[in-house]
Amino acid sequence: MKDEQAEETARGGTEPRPYHAWTAETAPRSRRERAAAIMEILDEYFPDVERPLESETAYQLLVATILSAQCTDARVNAVTPALFADVPDARAMAKLRPRTLMRYIRTCGLAAAKARNIVAMSKQLVAEHGGEVPRDLEALEELPGVGHKTASVVFVQAFGEAAFPVDTHIHRLAGRWQLSRARTVEEVEHDCKQLFPRERWAKLHLQLIYFGRTYCTAKNHDPAACPICRWAMSKARARAEVRLGLSKPNVRPKRRRKAVVVTPKKRPGVRARAPRSRA
Repeated sequence: MKDEQAEETARGGTEPRPYHAWTAETAPRSRRERAAAIMEILDEYFPDVERPLESETAYQLLVATILSAQCTDARVNAVTPALFADVPDARAMAKLRPRTLMRYIRTCGLAAAKARNIVAMSKQLVAEHGGEVPRDLEALEELPGVGHKTASVVFVQAFGEAAFPVDTHIHRLAGRWQLSRARTVEEVEHDCKQLFPRERWAKLHLQLIYFGRTYCTAKNHDPAACPICRWAMSKARARAEVRLGLSKPNVRPKRRRKAVVVTPKKRPGVRARAPRSRA
């Protein structure tokens, strides 16, 4: 855990939170207790979070979120300034051909399909919503190239409405921390909404994303060094991830014992036979 907390406690400050001393055996079994502790830890590590995708309007956030599929946020943020400078809104985008849009977003993954969807989405916004992004989750999901996760991101980050977008990071963390069986994205979203307060959803989903990228990565993960996995991950999950090569063992490997050479004892009264000559 953090050295600052240990020093503060030594100086007679506030006592450390109980989860700092938890292990997989001593952590509470209740998912709600674990969820409450996880929120406190996330507040310690990421008290302030910002939207990872740069945008000035709801429409620009929608376009950036579509581009972020199978692509890093850094790459999206690298291409969108030039794009939005020339094509700032849905009406301007609706006039483009997909091949023209491709010139701006070529370095993003699946660029050809994204260009077709963004142009089609923009035309539908102009035709059905006056060029404005609808403040309705179902209406957002009806747009070309906009799935439930993309619609949820715009719903919560652009409009401040209650939503809990689940990406690959949150899906992974929910399974590792036994907050959900994590069989589907829909199941993870439902379970997280039941465990975490509604007023925390907007900030919490970003805290989870940043924590997953920094401390709880998909590969080469060290559960013993993770502030949450070291007590929240089940032994079965830890063994499964080791087998799949995703995580390092959560326990130190046993030392190999040195081989002991056993010399047969001579029986009393029996003389050792001389070796036979092969001549």
